[in-house]
Amino acid sequence: MADSLPKTYDDLPDKRRYWPATPNSADEGLGMLRLLTPEIVANAARTQIQTGERVCLNWDLEKLNPPGFGRKPFAHHVKWVSEGHAFDDEYHFNPQQSSQWDGLRHHNAPAPTPDDPNRRVFYGGTTSTEILDPSSTRIGIAHWAKKGIAGRGVLIDYASYVQRTKGVTVNALTRHTVSLDDVLTIAKECNITFEPGDILFLRVGLPTTWDNMTDEERVKYSQQETPNHAGLEQSERVVRFLWDQHFAAVAGDAVSFEVYPPVEKEWDLHHFLLAGWGLPIGEMFDLEGLKEF
Repeated sequence: MADSLPKTYDDLPDKRRYWPATPNSADEGLGMLRLLTPEIVANAARTQIQTGERVCLNWDLEKLNPPGFGRKPFAHHVKWVSEGHAFDDEYHFNPQQSSQWDGLRHHNAPAPTPDDPNRRVFYGGTTSTEILDPSSTRIGIAHWAKKGIAGRGVLIDYASYVQRTKGVTVNALTRHTVSLDDVLTIAKECNITFEPGDILFLRVGLPTTWDNMTDEERVKYSQQETPNHAGLEQSERVVRFLWDQHFAAVAGDAVSFEVYPPVEKEWDLHHFLLAGWGLPIGEMFDLEGLKEF
């Protein structure tokens, strides 16, 4: 699969859009997860599994509470279904409150035409009308769920690196920017050679930031119209790097993976990755346990 992709960013006919699959097909729905072929996954298992230790990457569902952006908070109810004999658990939550994958239906990008200069579309040219149509499954996350996401993960532990080398404790709810230079330095220190189909993980330390906040600070965060989030820099260098490595997905423990609000709006990564290339973005993963290995 990787052999069929344009090898470098410069080889892309349209830098902002790579939509090779047939519209409304399963391949379109997978996006860059198409890179996770049986051969890629088998090689990851064969070369990476050494001890058999398992690490959960799910943050607690209720952790980012109260959530930002006006989202409804998590609620858990325990209910009798047969009085005195059995319980049911009932959950109400917005998946964006905690660990989740940004699906291809999550974020669109500008796609102006002479007739409609304000036109915006999702991956593949999918429209909001299609997404709001209950009968449409185009680029829905069900395409990912059929086989799940499994492959070689590579961890860039930025939070530990800057603490060790610069004495900086990252506040993940500030506009702290992770530079590509630091990412590459950490990869070199850890002897990481990126391979096609890798899943890139970036740790900035959100769980630690959140656990050290007072209730008042959490409420203040949730009430901001535009909250600040630490994350990867936006730049042409970063976009070029992310394409050239042919990642199957990227993820991190930050709220938005990239620094937010964007410092360089022209290089908004959600536009390029989700709407442009079909590259999943994982957010608010709990990487605290993973960093110990």
